[in-house]
Amino acid sequence: MAPMRVIWLYLAWAAFWSGVLVLVLLPANYNLTLTFKDALLYNALLTIAGYAAGTGLRYYQPTLRQGVLLLAWSLGLAGICTLVYSFLITKLVRNELYLTFVADSLPMRVVFGWLLLLLLLLLNWFWYYTKEQRLLEERKANTEKLAREAELYTLRQQLQPHFLFNSLNSISALVVAKPQEARTMVQQLSDFLRGTLRKENQQQVTLTDELRQLELYLAIEKVRFGHRLKTVVAVEDEAKSLQLPALLLQPLVENAIKFGLYGTTGETAISIAASRSNAGLVIQIQNPFAADTMQAQEGTGFGLSSVQRRLYLLYARHDLVQTQQLENQFITTVHIPQNYDQVPNY
Repeated sequence: MAPMRVIWLYLAWAAFWSGVLVLVLLPANYNLTLTFKDALLYNALLTIAGYAAGTGLRYYQPTLRQGVLLLAWSLGLAGICTLVYSFLITKLVRNELYLTFVADSLPMRVVFGWLLLLLLLLLNWFWYYTKEQRLLEERKANTEKLAREAELYTLRQQLQPHFLFNSLNSISALVVAKPQEARTMVQQLSDFLRGTLRKENQQQVTLTDELRQLELYLAIEKVRFGHRLKTVVAVEDEAKSLQLPALLLQPLVENAIKFGLYGTTGETAISIAASRSNAGLVIQIQNPFAADTMQAQEGTGFGLSSVQRRLYLLYARHDLVQTQQLENQFITTVHIPQNYDQVPNY
């Protein structure tokens, strides 16, 4: 709280309890002026002591187990305030009868002051404790966010060398036998990597942009595999503007190509379908597999696991990537939430 606001709160506190003390003393039928002096003096001392102690709590926060310190602290301050009050009241008041009443009421004043200061210290302690806990939660959330961002970045960086090495090996194989195709593949690889770098700081892109980047990747793969690789892309118009994490499809399609073409010699078709549902964007990637070689089970390797991990870090959900085997087809289904209430605030 701002310093002036705190001071006004303490002044209001002193005025309130001064009024309470006046009401307590009124039945004794003492002079009203004396009663006001008494109440204002004693509560002013208690408020000053409470302000000093409350300021101290800003820099030292006793734990719950150290709560006895607040009891002792408030009792000691109440005793000091009562002694100072007893000294000052004798200088301000000349009414011997009232001074006798003051002397008789000192034990009661110590108890009253102790309870008042204890309440004030507890309120201050609770305020600073909750403020500190809130700051700790904010720091923890920021730390977790940075850790998630670092892991996401690492996952994305791991994908690039894997694809790059495969492409360079293919270029190396084509340089002598098919130099024109090698040059074409170099140009396509350059375009793909340039697009990847442009998306490096983008968390979300439209499906249209993602498919455009995926076309560059598929063009490279088609140079590698020639007529053996066929792709079928079917995207609903209303799904094209939906958002998804940048560079999410490439590892999924690479996974489908790897386990659809490797180990075979014939033509292989990889299908990519995207549609809009009530839950958001739905993408299905389908590739054939040979059941007798168990390639479908091997297909849940780094590509799928990295996508699952990335989506969990972004949406805090484990159910966004699903796989199934249907006859001789392996199908990967990815759900991308679009509504803000489906996405956690990191």
